[in-house]
Amino acid sequence: MKQHTVIDSPYGDLTLVADDGVLCGLYMTGQRHRPPEEDFGPRDDSPFGQAEEQLAAYFGGESKEFTLELRLHGTPFQRSVWDRLREIPYGETRSYGELAEALGSPAASRAVGLANGRNPIGIIVPCHRVIGAGGGLTGYGGGLDRKQRLLDFERGAASAGTLF
Repeated sequence: MKQHTVIDSPYGDLTLVADDGVLCGLYMTGQRHRPPEEDFGPRDDSPFGQAEEQLAAYFGGESKEFTLELRLHGTPFQRSVWDRLREIPYGETRSYGELAEALGSPAASRAVGLANGRNPIGIIVPCHRVIGAGGGLTGYGGGLDRKQRLLDFERGAASAGTLF
């Protein structure tokens, strides 16, 4: 059974979704590919204590990684991309092509980009750390401004501040 809650963050409200108590979604306000609200189940704050604590530590600059159990719903290829995203160190970036190469499919950078865009657990599965081949920002479901702010925050160039 799915449940959800909404928490404040420096990047706007975040909707957390759990499936039988395991985090399966983290969506930003206005996010592209955000499922309809009715798919989130009833509001219930109880399964999200650990996720809220770890997100607060991340945004507070006290933690650089997440140790939450996640339930990622997607195709096997999407899940393999999302697993690779979790291997990108805090404050670093990788290109879509580098991820495709790491997956053993160097010609699949476009497919990697599509999977990246469908990431259901933003921030914790750090799709914001993926950039274009030339180092520029390309697509981000939460918006390019948010992506730049997250990257700046992780690089120590800016505090989390408030974006929205």
